[in-house]
Amino acid sequence: MSGVDGGKGQVIQRTAEAADELYRVRDTYFPKEPDEKISKLQSLADAALCLLDSLPPERESPSQRASYEFLRGKILDVFPDYRKEAEDHLSKAVKLNPSLADAWLSLGNCIWKKGDLSSAKNCFSLALSKSPNKKILCQLSMLERRMAQGTENQEQLVEESIRHAREAVALDIKDGNSWYNLGNACLTSFFVTGAWDHSKLHQSLKAYQNAEKDELMASSPDLFFNSATANKYLENYNRALRGFEAASLKDPGLKADEEVQKIINLLEKLESSIKGHFKAKRLASLASSLGDINLRSSHRKVSINALAEGLNKAVAVVAKILLFIKHESIAPLYYLACDSDQTCFILSVYGLHSDAVKEGDRVTLLEPCHRNIDFSWKEKQHYQFKSIRVDFIQQILVNGKGPAPQHTIRSSIHAQHKA
Repeated sequence: MSGVDGGKGQVIQRTAEAADELYRVRDTYFPKEPDEKISKLQSLADAALCLLDSLPPERESPSQRASYEFLRGKILDVFPDYRKEAEDHLSKAVKLNPSLADAWLSLGNCIWKKGDLSSAKNCFSLALSKSPNKKILCQLSMLERRMAQGTENQEQLVEESIRHAREAVALDIKDGNSWYNLGNACLTSFFVTGAWDHSKLHQSLKAYQNAEKDELMASSPDLFFNSATANKYLENYNRALRGFEAASLKDPGLKADEEVQKIINLLEKLESSIKGHFKAKRLASLASSLGDINLRSSHRKVSINALAEGLNKAVAVVAKILLFIKHESIAPLYYLACDSDQTCFILSVYGLHSDAVKEGDRVTLLEPCHRNIDFSWKEKQHYQFKSIRVDFIQQILVNGKGPAPQHTIRSSIHAQHKA
């Protein structure tokens, strides 16, 4: 009997290793044609199932039967679409062995695919009740971000997501996937809370940097894509370009090369606007009306040339809107503006409709976030201009007044990931 049990154990072990390899391929293999990946996964899944079916027919103990059902369900669930057969096997596994945390994790992932988010969360919570587990904490964190979308309590759910992400990191500070998940949670929080708390954005970049230290994450295109997204928002255009290019090389399916081209197109538009079409006499006329403006707040009026890099507390820049710059993305809005010194700069505005600020308007930019863009991309083009970014409606007055409520919108972005 012990020989039979030993044979079963060897088959289970080899099938478990085959299942791990199957998921490794899912997470690291990104051919140009998506069908190639599905075909490869199908081939590996068929081989793993064939190995599992070589088990001797006697699966007498509940533990052995649970292991069989778990592995069969996990193998069937490797594909992106929901499969009821996978759920059925995983459900049997947790009934036979309720202490099998990995089966609860797989069942939660499977149920998530069919859109039953509350049941998926229940599975992850039950799995965590068995013992702390970084993989389960990461999945729970991801699920909470998904559940937050479109709900009234999204800020609370995203904060729960961050808490569980931090718990995962605490269990293994060298695990790149846990750091990557924390970066996604902080990036989502930044936008959900109105794109004002810059510490969240910087926390996300720090987490992504820690994730990159793990060699296992070197093949993750999503890591490079999301990090590039954060850098793009911070107007770190050079880093964003490099990040999107790396993501494109690793997974053409992400279409990150389109993001590269969008940034290049945008930079060319911004720079051509700066080099522009406004003669000195016209600029002097437009800027002359700005010198007499008195601020009603306690902010000190300065020109853009007096700003430090980054956030500038207790000061304000008064400027004239010269041109609305159309581009491919919905947000932010870009304008060409000039201050009282006739210095032209790019103004990027988040959280407002395009009709909130018009050409010819006078804007007062409170506590402006300033960037001096100056870099070359692949030695083909050099980009150089000054910019001010408005993240929050409290940072801008239009013709001396705050934006009307109907002009405000919620900035929204969700970090990209694969479940």
